[in-house]
Amino acid sequence: MTAMTRFSDWFWLKSVDPALANAQYGEVQGQIPLLYALLSVNAVAVAYTHHGAAPAWMTVWVPAALVAISTVRLFTWTRRSERSVAGAEAIRLLRRTILLGSFIALAYISWSLKLGQYGNEHQQTHVAIFIAITVIGCIFCLMHLPQAALAITAIVTLPYLGYYVSSGDAVYNAIGFNILLVTLVMIRVLLNSFGGFNKLIRSQAETERLNGEITKLAHTDMLTDLPNRRLFFSEADSRVERCRKAGQELALGVIDLDRFKAANDTFGHLLGDQLLEAVGGRLREVFKCRGLVARLGGDEFAFVVEGDTARSMDLAGQACQALSEPFPLGDLTVSIGASCGIATTADIPGGSRALYDGADYALYKAKSERRGFVTLYSPEHERRIRSDRDVEAALLAADLNAEMAVHFQPIACVADGRIMAFEALARWDSPRLGRVPPDTFIPLAERAGIIHRLTLALLAKALACMENFPAGAKLSFNLSAHDLTCHETVVSIMALVRRSGIEPSRLIMELTETAVIRDFDTADASIRLLRSLGLQIALDDFGTGQSSLSYLHRLPIDKVKIDRSFVAGSREAAGRELLSAVVAFCKSMRMRCIAEGVDDASQLAFLRSIGCDAFQGHLLAEPMPIDEVVTWRRRRELGATEPSAR
Repeated sequence: MTAMTRFSDWFWLKSVDPALANAQYGEVQGQIPLLYALLSVNAVAVAYTHHGAAPAWMTVWVPAALVAISTVRLFTWTRRSERSVAGAEAIRLLRRTILLGSFIALAYISWSLKLGQYGNEHQQTHVAIFIAITVIGCIFCLMHLPQAALAITAIVTLPYLGYYVSSGDAVYNAIGFNILLVTLVMIRVLLNSFGGFNKLIRSQAETERLNGEITKLAHTDMLTDLPNRRLFFSEADSRVERCRKAGQELALGVIDLDRFKAANDTFGHLLGDQLLEAVGGRLREVFKCRGLVARLGGDEFAFVVEGDTARSMDLAGQACQALSEPFPLGDLTVSIGASCGIATTADIPGGSRALYDGADYALYKAKSERRGFVTLYSPEHERRIRSDRDVEAALLAADLNAEMAVHFQPIACVADGRIMAFEALARWDSPRLGRVPPDTFIPLAERAGIIHRLTLALLAKALACMENFPAGAKLSFNLSAHDLTCHETVVSIMALVRRSGIEPSRLIMELTETAVIRDFDTADASIRLLRSLGLQIALDDFGTGQSSLSYLHRLPIDKVKIDRSFVAGSREAAGRELLSAVVAFCKSMRMRCIAEGVDDASQLAFLRSIGCDAFQGHLLAEPMPIDEVVTWRRRRELGATEPSAR
């Protein structure tokens, strides 16, 4: 590219940066009106001093026309300051300014040089001063548009120098060269100043770009490239407020991945990250242009959708369906799933946090009752939340030693009915609320952070009752997921067992699969620590989870408690085959199996036929306090019919 081409591109703003053009326009917007005002006042002054010395058309009509044009342009630029101009329009207006400024400058210099032929020396000197002031004014007022400043300076200065140098007057020659020298210096200053202005604008643009990137990073989840928790709640609050004012409905949903923890522990965190990234992609596709979706943290996602409930439920259902499809990740194919809870502005007042709490509670119900599906928050949920809050408040204020009790349900040998163990079951009689079911207060104790104190209090009570057990009978005690993943609680349990004087081999700690997958490495370490003391470990509710078989292989499990759903299904042929397979699998792993929920003699007879080791359920006995255990034992010792004989 030649120097002339580069100059032409620069002069006509062909390669100008839009940010620079916007800044140039913003600066000259307030300065060009001043330039037109300066030209108008000086033109009137020159015309006035030459009135009578020059023809009337040169002192009245020409300056009147020039002043009129200048006035129109002045008001045009003044009106433009009232509206925003940017981008291509700013470049177009700057180019027009260069052209119009050049034509107006040509008109002024032509008129002033012609006027300089009239009058005495003082009047002619006034014209020279007028031209010099015009050049200086143009340079100063157009310093942020150097193209126009240079064009007008050239149009004014070159004819001016040619005119006065050709006159042969030494004084005018000196004035002309002095003005030329000053003009050249001012042009250099102009270009230097504009260069600094250009750098400043570029620096500001770069700073804005970096700030934009930083802001995006601060509001974006780096793994999934979805909005993060901070941006989600900020945007959700704005949308909730807007929809409430407009009388429109809005739904906020919370999505939690099913079986993600198991996949993460089984295949590693790197694959877990890839899985989350793929999940983010599918959610982005489902909610594209239809709502805001974000990752709140871990395997929890959330979305906001404006519109009626049916639309929100449909989108949430699509999301759960999309996440239930297998994920191909390299050489592996991983299947997880998702559950979703939704709350709408029609059911819950307040902002996004209130909606989130409602959706989170609906999600909890979905996870426990309708895993893999969408649950809509309802007024019934509100009543449950209030009830849970009452229970939690009473639990936090409870005297655990005084209000908590332990009931025991016997576990017997299938073959001969001999009592092998008793499972300890928590019971709470609140002075304010009355009897509270364990499946209500145990999760609330976990949420309130007092499950560790509750576990130790119940275990101490259970250990104290073991002196009433038959000789050799063991105590089976349930541990929470929070207990198993808390090293301090495990150590406290071991210390409590040592102080009790009970032989550790008489204790069985029951763990659910949920407790194990919460944090597999920590759970594995805790299990091995408990077994080092001599305690036995049982996996409770076997068969209800998704990864039980893998954990049986990887963990030092002594016993398996078969979930009651398998026993209940044994009334049908398919159910009996499945139960037989589960028992056979346990035997192949050299683990004793205990069937839960045995309610009638036919179930017991089938368990005996397939070689199940032990059972518990209503057929044998209901859970009972320790004094009733003693009475029950005496009845059996006096010859009560054994379940094995039924």
